[in-house]
Amino acid sequence: MGLPQRQPGPSVLLLLVGALVWPPSCMSLELIPYTPQITAWDLEGKVTATTFSLEQPRCVLDGHASVANTIWLVVAFSNASRDFQNPQTRAEIPAFPRLLTDGHYMTLPLSLDQLPCEDPKGGNRDVPLLRVGSDPGCLADLHQPPYCNSPLPSPGPYRVKFLLMDARGSPLAETRWSDPIALHQGKAPASIDTWPGRRSGDMIIITSILCSLAGLLLLAFLAASTARLSSLWWPEEALEQLRIGSFMGKRYMTHHIPPSEVPTLPVGCEPGLDPLPSLSP
Repeated sequence: MGLPQRQPGPSVLLLLVGALVWPPSCMSLELIPYTPQITAWDLEGKVTATTFSLEQPRCVLDGHASVANTIWLVVAFSNASRDFQNPQTRAEIPAFPRLLTDGHYMTLPLSLDQLPCEDPKGGNRDVPLLRVGSDPGCLADLHQPPYCNSPLPSPGPYRVKFLLMDARGSPLAETRWSDPIALHQGKAPASIDTWPGRRSGDMIIITSILCSLAGLLLLAFLAASTARLSSLWWPEEALEQLRIGSFMGKRYMTHHIPPSEVPTLPVGCEPGLDPLPSLSP
């Protein structure tokens, strides 16, 4: 006689049913002890109004990824990062427009050979960083993939993590979420203080000197323009009279008439005069 066959207990049945029914998205992934962060390289514009630059996860995923795997960057608003569910297929990968509706998207797919462990040899031209939001025309180009790297629409703050997926789009491992990353904000025109009292004394002095020099240059230009116009519109004779300051009338040249010789008359015999009386007896 054979031994009676042992029926599986209820606990074993629950485990088997749970493994079949439990959704794959709720299964825990391998957590890689790495936290994404802003690049430590001394570069200008690491964080702007629409972009930020992350360090590349070099030598972080070597023991977890293979050649056929893809490393994705997940970008989410800081308050929406907890609600992000890892996609299970490539068709479920959220594109950039989902950021405005669901608060998250995925971008910058990389292969393992794009993240070598060696340091760059080309200096600052080959800085190992990932610039999020660096493609302003990706949404305008219809040939671009839906996971393009478009500029970020608001200051955030944002959180990011790296997600390792296989060729079918199933998640394999993930890193920790980064600390909140806030973008730079420009000042509103109404908030700019234009009161001169806020300016330093040196600035006021320099501004006054520049304004005075501008006024002197304007006066010199007007004087030169006036002199030039005067020389064009006034004849030389008129300018000479204005400089002398006297009135010059017309000069008439008469014909030369020699004076007539007047006959010499004795004294007292001029015409129209009575002759002088004689003093002789």
